[in-house]
Amino acid sequence: MNPLLSVKGTIAVGFVLAIALAFGFGNGLAGLNTTVWLHVLAGVCWIGLLYYFNFVQVPGVSDALANPDGPQPAAINKYIAPRALLWFRMAAAVTWLTGLSALAQIGGGMQGIVDAFMLTNGMAVIGLGSWLGTIMLFNVWVLIWPNQKKILGLDGKEHSAAVIASAKKTALLASRTNTALSVPMLLCMVGYGHGLTFF
Repeated sequence: MNPLLSVKGTIAVGFVLAIALAFGFGNGLAGLNTTVWLHVLAGVCWIGLLYYFNFVQVPGVSDALANPDGPQPAAINKYIAPRALLWFRMAAAVTWLTGLSALAQIGGGMQGIVDAFMLTNGMAVIGLGSWLGTIMLFNVWVLIWPNQKKILGLDGKEHSAAVIASAKKTALLASRTNTALSVPMLLCMVGYGHGLTFF
């Protein structure tokens, strides 16, 4: 069976190739910070889905709703959005948790986390990125997901048109805030390892 015919198989092939490269061209996994690697992988998934929602799905659903004779967004809302939102939420959580672990590794334990969030002891750049990521995580779990459950009918309740309209606005604004915050957040995360300093 071709492993590329399933998502799990494709992910497994990716990991096998990455590990083969680490051993084939490097010193194996000994020199690899697997926490940071997993942090980046989860972050790419999270931000990729954030950009998909903002640049593709939301405008696509809007276009579908504006065309009464065309296809309606039911397939997206019923089959695609719930799966995308699951990956989105889990990627956000894994990104944040592996980021916290990476801060501890970089800063020598709990003090690294404290230094990052207090923007002290050389951790200001990555700390600011951590704050932005934390705000984004909050938006995902506290604003976007609960409102998407109302919009998509995933909470098992009936909602009035006014409640759904309010939920759409809140989810959209939180998602657009995350999209805007992702740009400086990525600058801080990449910049920490490449010499960007603020103080």
